[in-house]
Amino acid sequence: MPSDGTTAEFHTRISTHILDTTSGDPAADVYVRLERRDAEGWRTIDEGRTDSDGRLRYRVPVRDWQAGGYRLLFYVEPYLGKECFFPEITVAFHVHDPDRHYHVPLLLSRYGYTTYRGS
Repeated sequence: MPSDGTTAEFHTRISTHILDTTSGDPAADVYVRLERRDAEGWRTIDEGRTDSDGRLRYRVPVRDWQAGGYRLLFYVEPYLGKECFFPEITVAFHVHDPDRHYHVPLLLSRYGYTTYRGS
């Protein structure tokens, strides 16, 4: 079994964390979908909700974790409320080395967001 607690057929090489910069608290229970681009377009690889610490680690099948284009879709309107400016946020990125861990955090407020390649 891999050291990250997943079974042999799954990797956990991608994670995210959402911090509400207005309150300074983690954004819990936010739905986030991970997609991978292939010859037919975007397809869902995994999905889930952030935990009480605003974190989500994906269980990606080994066959689906490879170099290429990925994106995270953050559905933040239920968390921020109907008055938010960005109801959903898409962060697209490239995986160049599938043996490395990729962490894509989101710093979130009602009228803006920031993201970066974390560690």
